[in-house]
Amino acid sequence: MGRLKLFLPLLVFMLVLVFFYWMVARIGDGGYNPQSLPSALLNKPVPDFQLPQLEQFQNTLTEQDMQGQIALINIWATWCPSCHVEHSYLNQLASEQGIIIYGVNYKDEAAKALRWLQQKGNPYRFNVFDRAGGLGLDLGVTGAPETYLIDHRGFIRLRYQGPLNERVWQEKFAPLIQQLQSEQQEAAG
Repeated sequence: MGRLKLFLPLLVFMLVLVFFYWMVARIGDGGYNPQSLPSALLNKPVPDFQLPQLEQFQNTLTEQDMQGQIALINIWATWCPSCHVEHSYLNQLASEQGIIIYGVNYKDEAAKALRWLQQKGNPYRFNVFDRAGGLGLDLGVTGAPETYLIDHRGFIRLRYQGPLNERVWQEKFAPLIQQLQSEQQEAAG
C-alpha cells in the first residue's frame, strides 16, 4: 500500500494529461468548440423585457421594438476587452452593409457606455440598459460579447459567443441571413 501512495500523484497527473490531450484533439478536429455553447432559445422568441433606453432613460424598450426586420442583438459592455476589439467591425456592418443592430449594454455604467459610443461610434439602432443583467440572464448570456441573429418575427436563429469579425460573419451570419431573407420574401408573397 505504501508504494501505491508513491505512484498516486503520477497516476493522477497522467489522467489529467490524457484528458487535456483528448480535449485539444477534439478542438483541433472541430469536434468541440468552446465558443459554441447551445442556446435553449434557438428558434424561440426573444424573451419578454422592458428596459430603459441607454441614450434616453425616460424611454423604455421591449422585445416588440425588435420585430419586423432581420437584425442582430449584440451584448456589450465597456469592461469587456473583446467588445473593444469587435466594435469597429460592428460600425462597419451598420454603416457599410446596413445591418440593423440592437445593443444590450450589459452590467455596465451608463456614463461610461455613453462616453464609449460618443468616442467609438454608435452602430446600434438602439441600446437597452441592462444594468442588473436580467435580460442577459434570460438570453443565457455567459459573458460579453455575444451576438444573436433574430428573424423578422423576433425569433432567435443564431447565437455567437465572442467578438464578430469578417471571418465569423462570412462563415456563420451571412449565409443564414440570406436564407432568412428568402424565407421572409416567400412568406410575404
